[in-house]
Amino acid sequence: MPHTTEWTMRLHLFEDDDGTTKAHVVLDTGTTALTGRGTAHCHPADAYVPEIGDELAAGRAVENLARRLLNTAERDIEQPRIVNTG
Repeated sequence: MPHTTEWTMRLHLFEDDDGTTKAHVVLDTGTTALTGRGTAHCHPADAYVPEIGDELAAGRAVENLARRLLNTAERDIEQPRIVNTG
């Protein structure tokens, strides 16, 4: 049985005055939304390169989201399902 769907993902990045970048990612499946969060901190001795903080925070948020998505799938696998055959 073929199946095609489209999920959307939004990634929001915020940087505060102390050099901390925060990322918040939302995956919308159409029936549910899952979120992930990540942060990155610029060491005071490092050069200020905002793109690196964005990359680190975003990568950590997506990684967090991936773990949540896998946990959701594992819980769904464990739940018995009623299959409508007709």
